[in-house]
Amino acid sequence: MESEAVASARARLGNSGAASLEFRGVSKRYGSGPDAAVAGTPGAVNDLSFAVPAGAICVLVGPSGCGKTTSLKMVNRLIEPTSGQILLDGVDVQTVEVTALRRRIGYVIQQVGLFPHLTVGRNVAVVPALVGWSKERQRARADELLSLVGLDPSRYRGRYPAQLSGGERQRVGVARALAADPPLMLMDEPFAAVDPIARAGLQDEFLRLQKELAKTIVFVTHDVDEAIKMGDLIAVLADGGRLAQFGPPDEILARPASDFVARFVGADRGLKRLSLRTVADLKVEPVGQSDGLPRFAPATKLRDALSILLVADTRGGVALDEAGKPRGLVTVDEIASALADERVGTDARS
Repeated sequence: MESEAVASARARLGNSGAASLEFRGVSKRYGSGPDAAVAGTPGAVNDLSFAVPAGAICVLVGPSGCGKTTSLKMVNRLIEPTSGQILLDGVDVQTVEVTALRRRIGYVIQQVGLFPHLTVGRNVAVVPALVGWSKERQRARADELLSLVGLDPSRYRGRYPAQLSGGERQRVGVARALAADPPLMLMDEPFAAVDPIARAGLQDEFLRLQKELAKTIVFVTHDVDEAIKMGDLIAVLADGGRLAQFGPPDEILARPASDFVARFVGADRGLKRLSLRTVADLKVEPVGQSDGLPRFAPATKLRDALSILLVADTRGGVALDEAGKPRGLVTVDEIASALADERVGTDARS
């Protein structure tokens, strides 16, 4: 039975333009007969059940070999499950012709997988070309998506993958996955191969795109911080492909379901929760003299605000409203008490 927080996410994120996804008792065993391995076998999955509402980002996270990528690849049937069902908008993917299924699912991997002999424009238009779009329509779609991911079509459409930076190739990979307007996207550690600064920028850009497009996304990462930042829902997998906990990031950080989950998300999970909240979430006291105090825009994460205040060794900072005017005083004590204070909402993205 799903928690109230998961039900809230389901209601909030329901979107008729995207596809719901459900795992029902899905297992992947390697070997045959009674000796088929699950526990301790890298990539094995055991009785995995969870549901992702249309329009949500669900992040699969866990230690190496816990079956994250296997679970992802079973959705588009790059790997076939041993048992159980995977339902896309209520339809068992096993009943759908595999080529037709994959054309409904965008797929982004760590190394991007662009075709080196095709230009950027033709890479983006691969699936539209396969389904018979006219060349004019293909080009228009490629240009639209390149603009959407922040690449000027006039500069990039004629280039080849080898002429791009790692971050640019990832952007092209996302554009290609979106080309046929799929209701579901699968992303396997898509930003892991780029440097930390570029990675943060790609994460922010993708979240911006998601606000506009509202796709259903299953996202694999080994990075807990990335999972917290990217996910509306998080599935924590343990060794043997068992589901250790499923829910919104705040719920998992606030109430780990087991010692394993608590260890995996880290002893600093309180600080991690502050990254889910912003200065706008605080009910602040009126500010008096504010000259020289740090100033915080409404979207500033509480974790960042706390870091700035500690480094500045100051009593507090000024919370600004959307118009840039002082709204009140943010103090270290106020931030520290926020995690246990009902004055801050339980989900910063609700």
